[in-house]
Amino acid sequence: MADTEHRSQAYKYYIASVICLAMMMCNFLAAGPTIAIISTTGDFFKGANPASDIGYFNDSIAKVAYFFTTTSLMQGLGNFFWVPIANKYGRRPTYIFSYVIYIACAIWLCFERSYHGFLAGRILMGFGAGAAETIAPITISDIFFLHERGAVMAFYTAFLSAGVTGGILITINHTWRTIYQVASVLIGFVLLLAIFTFPETAYIRNQQDNNEPCAPGTEKSEKSLTTTHDTERLETAIPAKQSYLPSLKIFHRTLTTENILKLIVRPMGLICLPPVLWAALIQAVTIGFLVAVTSNVDVAFNTTYGFASWQVGLCFISGIIGALLGIPAGGQLGDKVADWFTKRNGGVRDPEMRLPAMLPSLITTPLALVLYGVGIEHKLHWIVPTIGLGLLNFSITQATNICLVYVIDAYRPVAGEITLAVMGFKALFGFLLSFYTNPWVSKSGYQNAYGTMAALSAAVLLMGAPLYVWGKQIRHVSWRWPVISYIHWHADREVGE
Repeated sequence: MADTEHRSQAYKYYIASVICLAMMMCNFLAAGPTIAIISTTGDFFKGANPASDIGYFNDSIAKVAYFFTTTSLMQGLGNFFWVPIANKYGRRPTYIFSYVIYIACAIWLCFERSYHGFLAGRILMGFGAGAAETIAPITISDIFFLHERGAVMAFYTAFLSAGVTGGILITINHTWRTIYQVASVLIGFVLLLAIFTFPETAYIRNQQDNNEPCAPGTEKSEKSLTTTHDTERLETAIPAKQSYLPSLKIFHRTLTTENILKLIVRPMGLICLPPVLWAALIQAVTIGFLVAVTSNVDVAFNTTYGFASWQVGLCFISGIIGALLGIPAGGQLGDKVADWFTKRNGGVRDPEMRLPAMLPSLITTPLALVLYGVGIEHKLHWIVPTIGLGLLNFSITQATNICLVYVIDAYRPVAGEITLAVMGFKALFGFLLSFYTNPWVSKSGYQNAYGTMAALSAAVLLMGAPLYVWGKQIRHVSWRWPVISYIHWHADREVGE
C-alpha cells in the first residue's frame, strides 16, 4: 500500500472519485453508441433500410456491430499488456499512457468517415479504454483498508454500468457522432486530472526484496478487524511523503522483481482457481448478459414499440437508478454482513463472509432477464423490459462488486492479475454473446433466449453457496494443485495487511 498514513481520508476519496470517472469513461464511448446502431448503419451503408431490403439491412447491421464487439474484446485483451505494466512499473504511468491512446482515438473517430478506418480506430480505442476498468480495483486496494473497500468498490461497479447509460442518453436530439465529440472532451478532462492530481498509489517497499513464494489465505491476509481497525495498519516502514512536483513524475521505480512474462501468464493460471472462475462467471452472467441486451436493444424496442433511439436512451435511465440502488446493497451491505460474521467468528475474518450479501442478486438477475425477454416477446407495456434493464444494472453493481472484493481479499497481493483474469473472461464472453445474441433471438425468440440466460444466471449465483461453506478449504487445496505452482507470487508482492 502506498503512503496511506500520509493521506487524508478526503484525499483518498478524491482519488477514488477520479478512478470512478475514469471507469465511467471506459464504457461511455466503448458501449454507449450501441443505442444508435441503426442510424450509424445508415451513415456507413447508404440505403440500408429494413423497409426496402431487409437482407441488406441485416448484413449492414452485423458489420456495424463489429465496431462494438471488437472494442469490447480489445478492452479485455489489452489488459494482458496494461496490468503487468501497472504491477511492474506503477499505476500512474499506466493510467496516463492508456488514456493518451484513448483520447487520440476518440478525436480520430470524430472525423473518420470510412468503414474500415472507423473499425481500426474502434479496435485501437478498445486497447486504450480498457485499462482503467481493470486497474481501478488495484488502486482501490492500494489506498483503502479492508473494512473500507466494499463501499468504495460499489461505486466503481456502479460507474461501470453508468458509463454505458451516459453514452446512450447523449443521443437524445443529437446525432450518434455527438457521443464521440462529448466523450473526447470528457476523456481529455480525466486525462488532465490523472496527469496533475493523480499520484502513484502502489506501495514501494524500502526493505530488501524477498523472493520466497507466498500463499493466499494466510493469517496475515485473513486477519480480522478490531473495533478500531488497528490491526490493519502497516507493519512495514512508510515511505516519506513526496511534495507535489516530485509526485508528478510518471515513473517512480520498478515495483517487483518478478519478470514481466510471469506477470502476463499468471492471470491465465489464476482462472483455474475455483473462487476466481466463479467470480468471472458472475461477471459473465451480469455484465455479459447486459452486453447481450445492448447489442440488440435498439432493434428490439424499435420493432416492438416503434421507439426512436433517443426514446430507447430514456429507458436506460432505469439503468442509472438500478446502479445507484446497487451501491449500498453491494458496498455497505457487504461490509456489514462481513463484519457481523467476523464478530460471530471470534474476530477472525475470512473473505467468504461477504458472500451471503449477494442474496438480493439471486432474485434480481434472473428476474431482470425474464422481464426483458417476456416483455419484448409478448409486446407487454414498455415499462416491463425497462424495469428489467434497471434490475440487471442493480445486479451488476451489487453482485459483481461483492464477488470481486471477495477474490481480491482472498488473493490480495495479486489483485491486478485477479481482476485481469475476471475481466478478461468477461470480455471474451461478452464478445461471443454480442455475435450470437441476434441469431439466437431470431431462432428461439426473446422469451426462450433470455429465459435460458435467466436460468444460467441463477445457477451461477447459487454456486456461491458451497464457496461460502467450504471456500477457505477450497482455496488452500486448490493452491497446492501442480498446475497452479507456476503462478505463486513472490514476497515482494505482499502489501502488509
